[in-house]
Amino acid sequence: MASRAVRPALAKPQVVAHRGASESHPEHTLTAYEQALDEGADALECDVRLTRDGHLVCVHDRRLDRTSNGRGALSTKRLSELVELDWSSWKNPWADLDDEAEIDLAGSRILTLHDLLGLVRDWERPIQLAIETKHPTRYSGLVEHYLVEMLHRFGWSRPAGPCPVRVMSFSRMSVRRMQRLAPAVPVVVLVDDRIPITFRGGELPYGVDIVGPSIELVRADPDWVRKVHASGHQVHVWTVNEPADIALCAELGIEAIITDRPGETRAQLDAL
Repeated sequence: MASRAVRPALAKPQVVAHRGASESHPEHTLTAYEQALDEGADALECDVRLTRDGHLVCVHDRRLDRTSNGRGALSTKRLSELVELDWSSWKNPWADLDDEAEIDLAGSRILTLHDLLGLVRDWERPIQLAIETKHPTRYSGLVEHYLVEMLHRFGWSRPAGPCPVRVMSFSRMSVRRMQRLAPAVPVVVLVDDRIPITFRGGELPYGVDIVGPSIELVRADPDWVRKVHASGHQVHVWTVNEPADIALCAELGIEAIITDRPGETRAQLDAL
C-alpha cells in the first residue's frame, strides 16, 4: 500500500502532559493542566467520559472512588452531582491539616472537556490536545457523537488548517467512528501489552497514521518503532517518566512523549 502523507516529524519529541502535570497535581484538573503548560508542555492529554445528562468530562476511571470523594459509576451521575465532589484531596489527604494552605478551587473541581478546549484555544501559545475516548461504556457510540459536536463548536471538527486536536482510543470501533464522523481530525490507535499481529510489519489500519504504544512495548521491540516510521507513520508513546526511557524515545525519533512529568521531560529534551 502506498504510504499516506503525515505530519513531518519534529526535531525533538512533542512533550504531552498526561492528564496534566499529574505527578505533582491532581490529575485532570485545571490546575494540573495550567501547571503543565507553565512547565513547557507542547500538548495536553485527557480522558473523556459521558455523564448521565450528556456532558463530556475529563475523568479516567469508570468509577468515582479513586480520584474523588464520590462513589459509584460516573456514567450514572449528572454533571451537577459531579461538580459537588472533591477531586483533589485524594492526591494530598493531609492538606486540610495545613493552616497556611491556599484553597485551590480549580484544582478540586471536575473539569469538563468544554473548559479544557477553551484553555487550549485561549492559551498564549499554540498547543495541542490529545483526547482519549474511554470504552467500554454504557453510552457506546454516543461518546464520539458528543465529542464531534463539541469539536464543531470550536471549529475543529472540519478545520481549515492543521487540527489542534487528535483523538485516541484502545477501541478500534471508536477510532472508526471518529474517522466516519470527523475525517479531518487525526486519530491514534492505542496498543497496550502486545503489538497486534496486523501491525507487526509497521502498517496501521486504513486512514490511521499514528500508533500509541506503551513504553514497555517500545523498550521490548525498538525495531518495531523503526518499521512504523519506515511505513510513514508516527509513534506517540505513553506513559514515559524515566530519564532512560525519555532518551530512548528521542533516539528512536518518536514524535510524542506522553508523560506525568512534563517539566522534567521538557528539560531533558532541551538539553539534548
